[in-house]
Amino acid sequence: MKTTISILALLLAMIACNHQHQSRFTLHGQVEGIPSGTVYLQKFHNKAFFVIDSATIEGGAFRFATAIELPEIYGLSLDTAKGSFLLFLDEHPATVHLDSSRNYRNTTVEGSELHDLFVAYKSKRNVQIDSLIREHPASLVSAYALYRDYSYRLSPEEIRSNLALLDPSLRETHYVEVLEELAATLDLVNVGKTAPDFSMNDAAGKPVQFSDHLGKNQYLLLDFWASWCGPCRRENPHLVKAYQAYHDKGFDIFAVSLDKNRNSWLAAIEKDSLTWTHVSDLAHWESAPAKLYGVRGIPANFLINPEGVIVAKNLRGDELHKTLNDLLGEK
Repeated sequence: MKTTISILALLLAMIACNHQHQSRFTLHGQVEGIPSGTVYLQKFHNKAFFVIDSATIEGGAFRFATAIELPEIYGLSLDTAKGSFLLFLDEHPATVHLDSSRNYRNTTVEGSELHDLFVAYKSKRNVQIDSLIREHPASLVSAYALYRDYSYRLSPEEIRSNLALLDPSLRETHYVEVLEELAATLDLVNVGKTAPDFSMNDAAGKPVQFSDHLGKNQYLLLDFWASWCGPCRRENPHLVKAYQAYHDKGFDIFAVSLDKNRNSWLAAIEKDSLTWTHVSDLAHWESAPAKLYGVRGIPANFLINPEGVIVAKNLRGDELHKTLNDLLGEK
């Protein structure tokens, strides 16, 4: 087996959670329809995967035997540019039948009770997160689901109430630490609070101070989006329509992109005819303004009044137009 440990993986190991421990783990696998090649083992961190190990496929089979943090969430990929299969691993040896078709849709995992629970959770519709936590308070799946699937739509109070349901053994996991920080951040960017300031380079590479765009007797929509975000791109025509209808009456937009690729970002601005101010640090989910405003899902936006106070959040489509008409329609 070919093994390569990246510097990033070592850094992640240094900040590993106290409930975890390094374990020599064995993972056997088969890849359907691919007799040779490479399988990459990835660590999941802040909605992204980072390669920490690799294994050669021989006769359709591969094997990992390396020290990793357990229990934890990992990814398997045949091509890191085309996505990963998410799996939960615990201390028990696991066997993976990795389906090589798109999105690894028919992949199965044997030996990991943690992954079995994850599969059961994902197969259900309209799961109430508090019910899931009450049923499995000590499971990493519960902490992950709250972190990944619910945090972006919950209030600070709801996040804290769900965190209180988790077993103390999970309190120092990365997921809970992020959620505790998120709840505190959301308190600071709630409706009625002053919009935090920041500085970032615009599409021309020049630094822009956000506060310089506040006031001026206008309402400003701080919009978080990305070229790779389908819902964002579908929302953009509504933003264009609102901008055209209300810009002369005192409405402007300040857009922060969570892109990684500069060319993709600029191409989307042009294609969608987004004629307002754009900034980005091209840091994806590590975007500094996104963290400052507690943004865990996009599109997301904050409507800010001339005094710099947040008056509404996450206005979409007709709701945005109605709000702007109420505020600016008679001007």
